[in-house]
Amino acid sequence: MNARDAARNGTLQGRPAAQDAAPTLRHWLERLSATGRLATIARPVALEHELAAIAKRLDGQQAAVFLAPGGHAVPVVSGFMSKRAWIAEAMGVPEAGLLARFREAAEHPLPCKEVDRAEAVCQQVVHSEGIDLHALLPIPTHSEHDNGPYITAGLVIARNPRTGVQNVSINRIQVHGPDRMAILMLPRHLLAFYQAAEAAGEPLDVAIAIGVDPLTMLASQAISPIDNDELEIAGALHGAPLPVVKCLTHEVRVPAFAEIVIEGRILPNVREPEGPFGEFPKYYSAREAREVIQVTAVTHRERPIYHTIVPAEMEHLLLGAIPREATLLSHLQRSHPAVKDVELSVGGVCRYHLWVQFDKKREGEAKNVILCAFGAHYDIKQVVVVDTDVDVHDPGEIEWAIATRFQADRDLVIVAGAQGSPLDPSTTVGQPEDAPPHLQGISAKMGLDATRPVDYPAHVFTRVRIPGEDRADVAQLVAASNTDFAAYLGVGDLAGEA
Repeated sequence: MNARDAARNGTLQGRPAAQDAAPTLRHWLERLSATGRLATIARPVALEHELAAIAKRLDGQQAAVFLAPGGHAVPVVSGFMSKRAWIAEAMGVPEAGLLARFREAAEHPLPCKEVDRAEAVCQQVVHSEGIDLHALLPIPTHSEHDNGPYITAGLVIARNPRTGVQNVSINRIQVHGPDRMAILMLPRHLLAFYQAAEAAGEPLDVAIAIGVDPLTMLASQAISPIDNDELEIAGALHGAPLPVVKCLTHEVRVPAFAEIVIEGRILPNVREPEGPFGEFPKYYSAREAREVIQVTAVTHRERPIYHTIVPAEMEHLLLGAIPREATLLSHLQRSHPAVKDVELSVGGVCRYHLWVQFDKKREGEAKNVILCAFGAHYDIKQVVVVDTDVDVHDPGEIEWAIATRFQADRDLVIVAGAQGSPLDPSTTVGQPEDAPPHLQGISAKMGLDATRPVDYPAHVFTRVRIPGEDRADVAQLVAASNTDFAAYLGVGDLAGEA
């Protein structure tokens, strides 16, 4: 029995496999198509705005595949992981088990399995001379004021110049010319790798893998320590070591089953204008000087599929939310085991607003949870802590808890002058346009303790419930009763009445 067979039987290294997980993008698209969740657009669509507009209309309802994008023979797919339930299905777990499964994979990664080029479909076709990305790939321009076409769903893979350990991230990449691109790197591991290489006067080798399965996409967003390869987390999510292959022009390893791989180098001491670009907060980021990728090769499988993510829509938001939620839950539970669940709200662009379900036993604990959450990730701007009787995944329940259990003069926590997201436009108010990096993203944090007192008079904070409301099978009762009431009224079957 090989590793993948063992994974399918749930026996790999004693850990449960992601049963029925889709091992490649094509497997997942086949499943969506078979279940009516893939919309096929056969007529030609423009790469500038039209493709993104259609994908946005379908986002959260159906994935979209465009067969004739901008006159290209390469189809474009978008929105194939735009619902939590779909991601759970791809992972092989119920929706309630999403965070636990991701956390387990992040804590028990599987080393990748390197394969020969003959086994790597991502290298079936090679372009190493006269590269023209615009001619090779259908790269869309998404939002109204975007400064040209952007790669939005590419896994950027690089090796630590000091240790050789890889890092995986998704970065926005503006295609400037036939073989030249500008990349935004936020202060995380990829930027640290690049700064180390640049300090030595060296370029940083990178590869951009486009068209991978949902689990590998999700793993790329894990919040893990430096020198933890996210492709190993992808392997753990799949329940088998991830097949990887060495690039043709440098030492970076990429998923062997990727549809498309762009190989290149981020040049030292070179900057070119990038932006504006419509980002996940649903605002545009400014035009600024960014680091530059020089493309050295493009490889792809025969008849490849190009994946694009429409910025700020559900595929984009959930891709960032679920790994962050799993990491935040783990972080909070280490100090506060009574934390039960979390959600990064859609209204908070799945980054800035965190809802925490907590089994409070002592007064003041909720405020400690709030402060712990602020320290867990600099993006967190607002935290609401609620009791275990409040559904942390229901915005109406959260608002109800704030309305009935929160008092601003008693339960509000404000932290001024903290580091926040550089992409939050409200942090730029009062700052000069050329503010130095150490002043960018300065944010105030707000926490709301929307929990009940530990001790309270009988019935004051007791929720109104009707016995049996959760058990009543209303649909069956109504269906069985329509005919009887129709007979009482002397009319036809009420089920057919307007």
